[in-house]
Amino acid sequence: MAGNTWGRLLKVTTAGVSHGPGYLCIVDGCPAGLDLSIDDLLPDLRRRRPGQSKLTTQRQEDDAPEIISGIYQGKTDGTPIGLVFRNADQRSQDYGNLVDAYRPGHADFTFDAKYGRRDPRGGGRSSARETICRVAAGAIARKLLARIGIRVVGYVTQIGNVIAKIPDPTKVTIEQVEAHPTRCPDPVAADAMAQLIDSVRRDLDSIGGAAEIVATGVPPGWGEPVFDKLKADLGKALLSLPAVLGFEYGAGFAAANWRGSQNNDLFVPRSERPWGLGTTTNNHGGMLGGISSGEPIVMRVAVKPTSSLARPQKTVNSAREPVDLSTKGRHDPCLLPRFIPMGEAMVMLTLADHWLRHRAVAGLLANDQP
Repeated sequence: MAGNTWGRLLKVTTAGVSHGPGYLCIVDGCPAGLDLSIDDLLPDLRRRRPGQSKLTTQRQEDDAPEIISGIYQGKTDGTPIGLVFRNADQRSQDYGNLVDAYRPGHADFTFDAKYGRRDPRGGGRSSARETICRVAAGAIARKLLARIGIRVVGYVTQIGNVIAKIPDPTKVTIEQVEAHPTRCPDPVAADAMAQLIDSVRRDLDSIGGAAEIVATGVPPGWGEPVFDKLKADLGKALLSLPAVLGFEYGAGFAAANWRGSQNNDLFVPRSERPWGLGTTTNNHGGMLGGISSGEPIVMRVAVKPTSSLARPQKTVNSAREPVDLSTKGRHDPCLLPRFIPMGEAMVMLTLADHWLRHRAVAGLLANDQP
């Protein structure tokens, strides 16, 4: 089955299903000599894990990884890093009514259409539980990027009709994000979001929203024209995550209403930056021509409501017969709180891969190596 590997120089391959024995993640291409242990992976994994609050699925998983290769005496040795996650809290019997029925909004039908068979337990390969591998790999990328001063922070900006006020995306800290179960750094909006999520949960429904992810400290020059533009790879990275329906960066779709004189960011000297310049505004979202400009990279994604609902829905089965279906099991009433570490992970993996590619193409000196 193709399509399970991400990256060119820093490659991440995942395998496993939600209700199988567990997941396998292989990270290939990480430079040797990086201090790395399980403790480095746990903070992001705990942010992704289920059962964090009543706002998320109540499946209970420790999500503790086993490192089976790639680490020697506490440092990466340049060989593939192998990670294993054991599933512990499967309730596969909850999915017995999905063997033939297609859940509205889910990938049941499309997997049948592609392969002629599927694993109905928890969505099989399309389950968001697969992102445990991405988040673990992203934690490795986070350590690599931190060595050169790059920070990636994501947060919830909208749930339903509740929209947060974020005066300056580059000033949001992870402490502010983690201060509330919704992972929204606006305390007033966060409380309203929590109330809305709880309301739809009690109504046996779900709710969608939006998130923003900001990368600061990315130097100019990263990205490969024409088809491997940094913006294109970031867009694909985030759109590869479950339930993401939209991606934009910088001014995004707002630029459709502007004139060029409004949209253009003017270059000015900036003596505090090694490359000596910056822009007065950041409508371009930190990328020009698909190459990083040195300004913060600001991205936003739209995340749909959870497809699996406990309330009855009309659908059809594999014989194309109408059936009524209500999904059992444990599902997030809103995906946004747990989406944040997933989105950060894909951004960090993309940036780390482009950092290695930039070093290879530009022939940079070794002063930024881990």
